[in-house]
Amino acid sequence: MTADDQSDKLIQTDDEWRAQLTPEAYRVARQAGTERPFTGDYVTATDIGTYACVCCGTEIFRSNAQFDAGCGWPSFWEPLAGARISEHEDISLGVRRVEVTCSRCDAHLGHVFSDGPPPTGLRYCINSVCLTLRADATTGHDD
Repeated sequence: MTADDQSDKLIQTDDEWRAQLTPEAYRVARQAGTERPFTGDYVTATDIGTYACVCCGTEIFRSNAQFDAGCGWPSFWEPLAGARISEHEDISLGVRRVEVTCSRCDAHLGHVFSDGPPPTGLRYCINSVCLTLRADATTGHDD
């Protein structure tokens, strides 16, 4: 999915999401849950490719923006260009955090913090279960 496809908001019922997603993906992406740290498939992933939203397929992060933050969840220093994610204030744990959701389908992805590496200084801390990695099979390098 390209940034041009973002104008097509994807809205489904809870029953449709439940039929499409695993129970864990539904709990995290559709109910703003969190997977246990260090359990996700992409915490230490080294494959080269593009990470997309598990719910709608919107491409969100490139693997060359991923870094090991040691926090237990995949971390990225920037999303792909375009309106692919939305940010919302989250005070659900009694502290102010910034929730990150998919702009197309409103899936909860994780949170963004200001303790990341250069050049952005940001750490997008994302639940693995909310992502699908589309590996680059043809280039052999991360552009």
